[in-house]
Amino acid sequence: MSDHTYVPTISAEYAEVIRRWHETAYQAAKREGAGGQSFDYLGRTIAVPPQVQPITGMSHMLGEAVLAEARESDRVLDMGTGSGVNAILAAGAARRVLAVDVNPVAVAAARANAEANAVGDRVEVRESDVFGAVEGEFDLIVFDPPFRWFAPRDLLESATTDENYRALTEFFRSVRRHLAPGGRMLISFGTSGDLGYMRALMDEQGFRAETVARRDLTRDGVRIDYFVFKLTG
Repeated sequence: MSDHTYVPTISAEYAEVIRRWHETAYQAAKREGAGGQSFDYLGRTIAVPPQVQPITGMSHMLGEAVLAEARESDRVLDMGTGSGVNAILAAGAARRVLAVDVNPVAVAAARANAEANAVGDRVEVRESDVFGAVEGEFDLIVFDPPFRWFAPRDLLESATTDENYRALTEFFRSVRRHLAPGGRMLISFGTSGDLGYMRALMDEQGFRAETVARRDLTRDGVRIDYFVFKLTG
């Protein structure tokens, strides 16, 4: 992995607000997911065991973008697949999908969900730290990265925290080697993380970003914006 230093683009005060939001959401996810959960989501049924990120109220933004973007001829990579949901959505069109996650519980869940949704023959699932177990080029890369720069305390939290944005940084600095000519990426991010840092990574690597979905909500009097970007170039 390449060395890097995370330099925040947000104020210390706002960083503390994000930490409070994160802690509330993390504790709620632990409680609600303790016995496992099942979601009916965009026409699929997704089982999410404990220690794997559940589907959230904003998940549909990326899911709908995947449904709109995936083509039969695409080779698709779903980075940080979690329960496998975006790989499964992509496999509704694309015949070759690779789904990877650093969490071994997520890998097992994604594999089981692909089979349960009748796309097990189209979706290969591997355990991988970013591109560590990924070879070749892809026409479409989907990534719903952890928004927070904290160190995770357990497997569940590793879905939402990425210490000093190591994985996010490694992704952007390595992804061109895995993006086919004319390839596209769909990336989800929001202002409940350091969006400015991610934008700087996109600019550093020369990607063009189009906003294909945007939603906002207000929490504790603060507006939060969520985006799905389509990256090319």
